[in-house]
Amino acid sequence: MRKKIKEKEIKGIYGIAILLFLAFLFVPVVVLFQQSLEGKTGFSLAHYGAMLTQKGFGLAVRHSLEVSIVSAILATLLAFLLAYTVHYTNAPGGYKKFIRLAAQLPMLLPTITYGFAIIYSFGKQGLLTRLFGRQLFDIYGFKGLVIGYVIYTLPVSFMLLSNTMGYIDKKFMVVSRIMGDTPLKSFLQTIIRPLLGTFATSFVQCFFLCFTDYGIPESVGGKYEVVATVLYNEMLGSIPNFNNGAVVAVIMLVPSIVSILLLKFLERYNIRYNKISTIELAKNKMRDVLCVIGSAVVLLCVFAIFAVIFIMPFIQEWPYRAVFTLGHFQDVLRDNTLTAVYKNSLFVAFLTAIFGTILAYGCALVSARSSLRGSVKQVIESTALITNTIPGMVIGIAYMLVFSGTTLQNTFFLIIICNMIHYFSTPYLMIKNALLKLNTSWEATAKLLGDSWGKTLLRIITPNMSSTLMEVFGYYFVNAMVTVSAVIFIAGARTMVITTKIKELQYFMKFNEIFVLSILILLTNLCMKGVLFLLS
Repeated sequence: MRKKIKEKEIKGIYGIAILLFLAFLFVPVVVLFQQSLEGKTGFSLAHYGAMLTQKGFGLAVRHSLEVSIVSAILATLLAFLLAYTVHYTNAPGGYKKFIRLAAQLPMLLPTITYGFAIIYSFGKQGLLTRLFGRQLFDIYGFKGLVIGYVIYTLPVSFMLLSNTMGYIDKKFMVVSRIMGDTPLKSFLQTIIRPLLGTFATSFVQCFFLCFTDYGIPESVGGKYEVVATVLYNEMLGSIPNFNNGAVVAVIMLVPSIVSILLLKFLERYNIRYNKISTIELAKNKMRDVLCVIGSAVVLLCVFAIFAVIFIMPFIQEWPYRAVFTLGHFQDVLRDNTLTAVYKNSLFVAFLTAIFGTILAYGCALVSARSSLRGSVKQVIESTALITNTIPGMVIGIAYMLVFSGTTLQNTFFLIIICNMIHYFSTPYLMIKNALLKLNTSWEATAKLLGDSWGKTLLRIITPNMSSTLMEVFGYYFVNAMVTVSAVIFIAGARTMVITTKIKELQYFMKFNEIFVLSILILLTNLCMKGVLFLLS
């Protein structure tokens, strides 16, 4: 009887989750496909033909591929240097902790801000340009995009590589030295080889993020047009064409499909160790010094670019009146429109974090703590994989096509649902992996004592999951504060959030307000991270 009750509750959770994904993921994507195939007399490939032969579109695709490949390679290499310094050198422990924190800093800011930071750092009147006495390079186009994309994807690549390095058994380094291998051969066999799968995964993830990002090319893309800017112009340009926009959105799904297939294929190259041995790393002063200097240069470059965000708002008028002032902050705080937008962002972020965590927790319980059939669980696994690789712009456009003219148009509800679906994959996997580590006998013991499944969930499972749930809450909150690619298509004047407001302020060249709002986002995310860290 108890088992039936438990299965009934689990099936209820599963049913609600599936209905949510059907209504707000699969149906919108199907409508998007229909829109791309809509002709005058029925289904037609005419819009695909028009877009593929349109002047400049092929060049935009080539640009996206080129800049994404270069950025993904650079981000992975730099992330490897940071992760190697943390795991394979005798650098001071405090410095290693600093790397772990500093490498994740860009995640706390919206990508659209990166571009403005690059402009005010390397532009003709930029801070670094004036320090060096000349402009180092043209920031608009390929070079500016590469810098922005590398900063954007560096945290993701670092976390992937650092996590894998933590599970590599270092005793094989000792075995390699005993066998008489050269330092280079030992390095390749005991470090690089176990990381090959993660290197490939990092490249795929970074490439996908670069290819589908809108915020960075919007600010520093210039005349170097990429697919994301083409998509935005087709949907929200001076002459919108929803059919052509839907075609571009479908084409942007191609990297998603390729990413899914590659990630599945790359799983077989992951090396798993039965036991992780703790050994003392060999002393090598040259290795330690070079890695510390190299990692410090990487982080210094990132901080140097973001420094302008904290300098420009305190200067009266850069570069003509370089006088300290708090006026820009006071103006923003006095502006009811801007403070309302900040409150909107907080409201959306909190509700996204609350309901997103509940959704991910419920789905993870179905996968990890139920006896439902494997095929049933695979539906959630597949959905998580899809949400991990479908671009935010595609989700936003699909929502715009489906919900325009309905009561959900331009509502906070739609923005919150969009964020929950878009960022579902990582929280789900985090909670699922944590649940799999919990002792299943706890539930059996509670059942023998007469507790219902609900009481067991509240009294035993959830308290032991508290740190993971708080981490997931923080993940949803931070991403809801910085996202721009999806919400830009579904936010209205009343429901505008900070990132969409920054996009609007760009047209009026109000960069001081942009930087003040960016600082508010950063401080808010840091405060949330700090509070959750103390609670956990």
